Amino acid sequence: MDLHRVSLLITLSALLFMTVRAGDIVHQDDKTPKKPGCENDFILVKVQTWVDGKEEEEFVGVGARFGKAIVSKEKRANYSRLALSDPSDCCSKPKTKLSGDVIMVYRGHCKFTTKANIAEDAGASAVLIINDQNELYKMVCEPDETDLDIHIPAVMLPQVAGTRLEKMLSTGSSVSVQLYSPKRPVVDIAEVFLWLMAVGTILCSSYWSAWSAREAATEHEKLLKDASEELSNVGSGGVVIISTKSAVLFIVVASCFLLILYKLMSSWLILILVVLFCIGGAEGLQTCLIALLSRWCEPFARSYVKLPLLGAVSYLTLAVSPFCITFAALWGVYRDRHFAWIGQDVLGIALIMTVIQIVRIPNLKVGTVLLSCAFLYDIFWVFASNKLFHESVMIVVARGDKSGEDGIPMLLKIPRMFDPWGGYSIVGFGDILLPGLLVAFALRYDWLAKKSLRAGYFLWAMLAYGLGKQDNFRHLWYAPALDWVRYFPNAGKKEGRTQASMDKRRS
Repeated sequence: MDLHRVSLLITLSALLFMTVRAGDIVHQDDKTPKKPGCENDFILVKVQTWVDGKEEEEFVGVGARFGKAIVSKEKRANYSRLALSDPSDCCSKPKTKLSGDVIMVYRGHCKFTTKANIAEDAGASAVLIINDQNELYKMVCEPDETDLDIHIPAVMLPQVAGTRLEKMLSTGSSVSVQLYSPKRPVVDIAEVFLWLMAVGTILCSSYWSAWSAREAATEHEKLLKDASEELSNVGSGGVVIISTKSAVLFIVVASCFLLILYKLMSSWLILILVVLFCIGGAEGLQTCLIALLSRWCEPFARSYVKLPLLGAVSYLTLAVSPFCITFAALWGVYRDRHFAWIGQDVLGIALIMTVIQIVRIPNLKVGTVLLSCAFLYDIFWVFASNKLFHESVMIVVARGDKSGEDGIPMLLKIPRMFDPWGGYSIVGFGDILLPGLLVAFALRYDWLAKKSLRAGYFLWAMLAYGLGKQDNFRHLWYAPALDWVRYFPNAGKKEGRTQASMDKRRS
């Protein structure tokens, strides 16, 4: 196995654990039952700030189960002055009278509802409760509480937002805020493009795999006619055939890899994943470009030069490799920029297509074992791992908790164009790669059996994947699995990614 295949297969081991889902702004929670005065949905809330009339940072909080409902349209949101509570926890009556101000308070030794009632009696129009850590909690009511006639909204903000707001107030400037929770559109065009990318990647990869298999079979037949003695590995060179044992072993290795990431999650580990992705992406992009250009530059593709350590390398490879390496390196350096998603998608698609072309399922039995094991893997690490680790291992790794990064790079993403919350629509590599292996096998079988498009398996497998992925996006849009895992832009006004372990808190 040459260096090219080794680097791709090493990167492949990092692909499977990425099955990422987007979040929504509303979270239904049956574990915190509603009752009169405490029946709001938990929603994400935007807190836009102004300092001396100049628009400044925007923070994201979560609305309480109690209090007045928060408006959804920015033009209907009140523009109110922000005041710091004294005492800071607002567990007793503030020393200053408020006249429609939004009061900022800190966690203390009294209930959230107590803070809201005291703030309302003092004349506040809303209360911002600053958490004592950089997570958001669901503010709920006690089962026996009766003083729930609260007519002002209550919003929790993370600790970092409170620190920045207090810094604004400490300068003596006039600080004002707006609270609103805009609704997401029914469908964002980013979802459509992401669906086209997923389906298109599998479609192109399948035809590439089938075409390569047919070319190898044709070459094999020619050698048979010539009674060549070089038949030993013709048609299998450069291809990895998955067996039943290796399919199971792959899931086991992916589980171990995921567990290592969970236990050792840090910025340096994310950096290692970025380097692996750059190596695999550059190799994949090079393979795709050479396969595409070799039709028009056949003399360069068939002419070789010997290089130290590398051996025989075609002139086309020498021409393409610097571009691919530079492209991957530039993405690695500028991966935090707002335009970096383009390079990530290009490298990701090239990598997935190359892996589907190289790694092949030999029969339906192996495909069934592989996808069944992957299904159990996904269910266990997303949901069942809560029982063992008290949190979803898949979610923690996907978010990049404790790493200081916005998550791992093994996914395709597109910015939401018409979503007022911004962020990205995303899909993990595993959601494309694993079904793609089975769909590519279906097309290779159809061509080998000389079945028509309608009579074969490929068309129906492709339709099933497309419809399944469409349904998957629809369900994730309305019923997300990851609570409020959001990918807010780091630049500009959008600040404070919501990590949201979303535990229940009453005080």
